[in-house]
Amino acid sequence: MNAETRSEMFGRLLKNIPNPTTELNYSTPFELLVAVTLSAQATDKSVNKATDKLFPIANTPETIFELGEDTLRNTIKTIGLFNSKAKHIIQACKILIEKYDSAVPETRKELEALPGVGRKTANVVLNTAFGHPTIAVDTHIYRVANRTAIASGKTVLEVEKKLIKFIPDEFRVPAHHLMILHGRYTCKARSPLCNECVLLDLCEYEEKKPIAGVFCTMMRDYQNTIFHQFGNFLKNTLRVAKGEFKKIPSLIKSATLIITHHHTKTS
Repeated sequence: MNAETRSEMFGRLLKNIPNPTTELNYSTPFELLVAVTLSAQATDKSVNKATDKLFPIANTPETIFELGEDTLRNTIKTIGLFNSKAKHIIQACKILIEKYDSAVPETRKELEALPGVGRKTANVVLNTAFGHPTIAVDTHIYRVANRTAIASGKTVLEVEKKLIKFIPDEFRVPAHHLMILHGRYTCKARSPLCNECVLLDLCEYEEKKPIAGVFCTMMRDYQNTIFHQFGNFLKNTLRVAKGEFKKIPSLIKSATLIITHHHTKTS
């Protein structure tokens, strides 16, 4: 995949998702740090439920540290691994108070030195709270990067390094959330919505439905031309006959008739 194609892909994603950001609820870098720490092996929805209870009563290093590990544990007990997460957050709060005057540090080295903060958590905080061009490769980004061939790799770190290398400069900050949201809602793990994907004609995913690729590309290219009617017909047909490839001959026959009729009228 070349640079021009990657640029086109991220341009389309940004047009489709104009305000890409995290779905975790937070209002300060510290709240984000806590939320991301809690998000390990947990959904954003479950984290938001926990922080909706926690942040109104404690949302600074001092107030959470004053709560104590037991109270914090009880507040976040709906989340997996809440015991170790509570311990790490209390320890991190202590370090932030004593070493950083309760501020969240803005370097990877300092963030990763905090208990419970690994490379991925540090990347999320740097990107989302401070606007750094970092990529936190989670399961969604790993899947999208490999499926589309934007940045193929066998490990999370390999994919991260390739993304940093290949993503065009103007998309390096929003790329993180663009890929997460695209993977979460379109390029899903079990049933990717190829028919609805804005990257369909550029994607190198071998298992995408070929009939969807041909016809959806045609609909996008000609939606404002004489083929608009043809595109609507195909869209409705595909919605009903999704996955039924035995109907391909009839689709091609209908397409041929429409095109032939158009050329007959204009000749």
